[in-house]
This record gives sequence, structure tokens and C-alpha cells, in this order.
Amino acid sequence: MKLTSSAFSHNGAIPSEYTCDGDDLSPPLSINDVPSNAKSLVLISDDPDAPVGTWDHWVVFNIPAATKEIQKGTEPNGIGGRNSWGRTGYGGPCPPSGTHRYFFKLYALDTELNLPEGSTKKDVERAMQGHILTNAELMGTYKRK
Repeated sequence: MKLTSSAFSHNGAIPSEYTCDGDDLSPPLSINDVPSNAKSLVLISDDPDAPVGTWDHWVVFNIPAATKEIQKGTEPNGIGGRNSWGRTGYGGPCPPSGTHRYFFKLYALDTELNLPEGSTKKDVERAMQGHILTNAELMGTYKRK
């Protein structure tokens, strides 16, 4: 399975339009080679370099397995989990200092998760255990000017 973006390359710099310094839009994402037996996808974006510990920017689960693209500035079909700001939806990079890494992680599951909207990343990760068929990762960096 592959996760790519037309906005930045793996290990590349995330353009400011996808951050708190720009329009804070979610980046366009392309999904390829999802296993044919996948029942749903999970997308998690987080920043392990945050001073308070890993900061969750985006959590979405029960995304249809047939999803091939998440367009710029949109939420994928699925159920929104709660990010570290305490809300659902995308929240872009906004590091207090230095260059941070932002991981976009995609998981193909053999089931749908029986969780409510607003579930935390920990809830989603716990529910995924034993159901992950494969995963893909895209990492971008951002430093505020």
C-alpha cells in the first residue's frame, strides 16, 4: 500500500498553506495498492516532536477501503476522531520552535471499527490491534518562519 501527496514528497517540506501559518488546509493525499480484502482504512497524522509529547493532528477511521484520493482541504468519508485540540478534523502543523516531523499513517483493516465519532487516537489504535492488514506512511517536515 502507498500513501503519497502531490503537495510534498516523503521526507520533504510541507508547504505553509497546509499549516497554521497558511490556510490550514489538509493536504491532498493519494492512496494506492489497498489490499482487496480490506474492509476499511484509518488515517492518523501526528507530530512526535511536540514538546508536550506526540501531538495528534488528524484521526479518521472507517474510511471506505475503495478510497483512492483525499482532496486538498477535505475530510475523507469516514468517522472523525478527536485530535489534540479536542476536536475532529484536520489541524495543520504549527510547531512552537524548530523543525518538526509530521507523519501521515494509513492503515488497511480487515474490519470496521465499532467506535463513536470523537474517539481518541489511543482508542482507535487499541481497536485496530489484530486487524491491520498493512500500513503506509508519508512523512513531511515543517519549520515556522
